[in-house]
Amino acid sequence: MKIIREEARRAVAAGLLRLAEDRATMGVDPADILIEVPPKPELGDLAVPMHPFARVFRAAPNQLAIELARICVEMKDDKIARVTAAGPYVNISVSRAYFTERIIAAACDETTEYGQTEENKGRRVMVEFSSPNTNKPLHLGHLRNDAIGKSVVNLLSASGATVWAVNLINDRGIHICKSMAAYQEFGTGETPETTGLKGDHFVGRFYVRYNEWEKQEAERASSAARALLVKWEAGDTETLALWAKMNAWAIEGIEETYEKSGITFDRIYYESETYQLGRNQIKDGLETGVFFRNEDGSVWIDLESVNLDQKILLRSDGTSVYMTQDVGTVLQRREDWPFDQLIYVVAAEQDYHFAVLFEILKRLGHDWAADLFHLSYGMVNLPDGKMKSRDGTIVDADDLIERLEQLALEEILERGREAQIHDVDTTSHEIAMSAIHYYLLQISPQREMVFDPEASISFAGNTGPYLQYTGARIESVLRTYDASHPPGDPSADYDASLLTETTEWEIVKGVSAFPDVVNQAAAELSPMYMCTFLFELARLYSRYYHDTSILHNDNPNTVAARVALSRAVRNVIRSGLGMLNIGFLERM
Repeated sequence: MKIIREEARRAVAAGLLRLAEDRATMGVDPADILIEVPPKPELGDLAVPMHPFARVFRAAPNQLAIELARICVEMKDDKIARVTAAGPYVNISVSRAYFTERIIAAACDETTEYGQTEENKGRRVMVEFSSPNTNKPLHLGHLRNDAIGKSVVNLLSASGATVWAVNLINDRGIHICKSMAAYQEFGTGETPETTGLKGDHFVGRFYVRYNEWEKQEAERASSAARALLVKWEAGDTETLALWAKMNAWAIEGIEETYEKSGITFDRIYYESETYQLGRNQIKDGLETGVFFRNEDGSVWIDLESVNLDQKILLRSDGTSVYMTQDVGTVLQRREDWPFDQLIYVVAAEQDYHFAVLFEILKRLGHDWAADLFHLSYGMVNLPDGKMKSRDGTIVDADDLIERLEQLALEEILERGREAQIHDVDTTSHEIAMSAIHYYLLQISPQREMVFDPEASISFAGNTGPYLQYTGARIESVLRTYDASHPPGDPSADYDASLLTETTEWEIVKGVSAFPDVVNQAAAELSPMYMCTFLFELARLYSRYYHDTSILHNDNPNTVAARVALSRAVRNVIRSGLGMLNIGFLERM
């Protein structure tokens, strides 16, 4: 809608300037003119309230609307169809033929990618997401994290930013040693190959086994894990070899899941390489009075003045805590890739942690700490309750993907579409991933949610497969038309003025809003806006498809115009789905 709004602002600004000629001199910035949408389509496309100008012109809003509407009518060009006054509002109807042609041309221009904007041009944004542990496979919670992180990366890129996606793999610590201890106790030389298990599933089985062991022999199990951590930190060769072997199994399996779900990174950090960072910064802060030393020798920061309590940063033995590591890690990242903003995609349980981290960096004198942002998201559960990885009751990501692939395959077979689909397995996978990603993204990240696998895979309603199905339906229309109208065929030319149906104009306005939605979703770091937009556009087009004969009309130019409109919608859906990390399917 931006190009339509800007034209309305231009017309109103010109009218206000003329109206001001016989009154007090005033300047009017078109960007400051408020544009609204009338409550009823018959009132016009846009409405401009006069209340903000009443004081300047010393006139009642109703009278000002009448005067301004009269002047705008006198000045209007072929871009504006009608200007009327309605109470304190000036209602504007734009030229549908003019804007329809312009918007379709922009959406179908093969030399550019429609929807890409320059809103964030020149900005460098780092996004950290995923951050798995190497003691278990990815689960449903990771899928939500990855879906949010990847789509935020895509949306920021689409809005013009240069984006670096990073991942911090948690590959050390007591939780990793628990899996190692259980493997030493119960593994008997097994490997992923000998058991036929995927590497991360194999390692995760021993993390669950450890917790069972701890319930039976708490002291023995705990001692074994703690002993391994001490040996690891001391550089014991045998312990490091076991750690490296089990980490390799886990990471290989995690990377397979990333590949399945289309998740990629520009840089991967490992906690085993960063956990020593931050100590020097804490010691420097101690000397400058930012931190204080306790009687036992530990180092703390007092954040009670900002309601964050006191936080330990170095233990009495000089070892660091997670907060210390995060201080050092963010400084290392800024050195590796100087950013204008760093976004952490991490669950809401860590709200306090990041509030403390940002405050520490601020007190250390880093002005750019104001550019750090925690994109906090709510937990995701199943209809029957919460997930607990230590009990082995998590919703495994691979199992969920496989289950939805099977449901998608059953839907394809039930519809008898296997002959029309070139690669049924690939298509089933793409449908499964669209079901997962869209379902996880369609609500605000901050909200907790319940994931319903059966509802997510539906080909009807507000789902990813429904959007893919709409796109495939449009693709079928375009294939049929293009088969008889090769490139350069003059009969493929269209006249935008022939698109006179109310639904056609609503679709045009929807297509025109796409760049605005990209900017909004990127600005608010919420893919939800893109989901809502795509669903509404797809639903609008589906109604048009059912109510209007697109390929059959006595006037071939009308057919060409409707096909051009369909092509514009296809391009928007394809591009929008890509921003959500959802594949576009030409056949379903």
